[in-house]
Amino acid sequence: MKNDRQSQLLQIITDERIETQEQLLERLQQRGIKCTQATISRDIKELHLVKEPAGQGRYYYAVSAHRTKLNFADRLRTIFRESVLSVDYAQNIVVIKTMPGLAQGAASALDGMDISEMVGSLAGDDTVLIIMRSSDSASDFFAEIKEMLR
Repeated sequence: MKNDRQSQLLQIITDERIETQEQLLERLQQRGIKCTQATISRDIKELHLVKEPAGQGRYYYAVSAHRTKLNFADRLRTIFRESVLSVDYAQNIVVIKTMPGLAQGAASALDGMDISEMVGSLAGDDTVLIIMRSSDSASDFFAEIKEMLR
């Protein structure tokens, strides 16, 4: 239901210039989707929609150019929160322990991120080794992952 509503919402803002949440609510209801303004507000945030200038002081909803990157970062956080059991580091290597079978997904998500100090990753069944360029970058990355797990 949520995925369908969000797909419809994206289709609506692609097809026409929508300026308000009330207009979105109306268009969704015309398509048979029952929801509230609060739900639309959450969808806008989750979909990373932005308002772009339409001229003459008016703005319309559009998909953020950074949406893919933001969604990927959100997915990475979700993967980590759901699957990572622990994280540690030594010298320039960060070791992430996951639930069985989830290390490759975590490593793939990391590989897809633009982490400049990461040389590469190697994943087994429940362990990911991440090679960083330096001990300092490994320490910083370790701290970022610990923060992400909170």
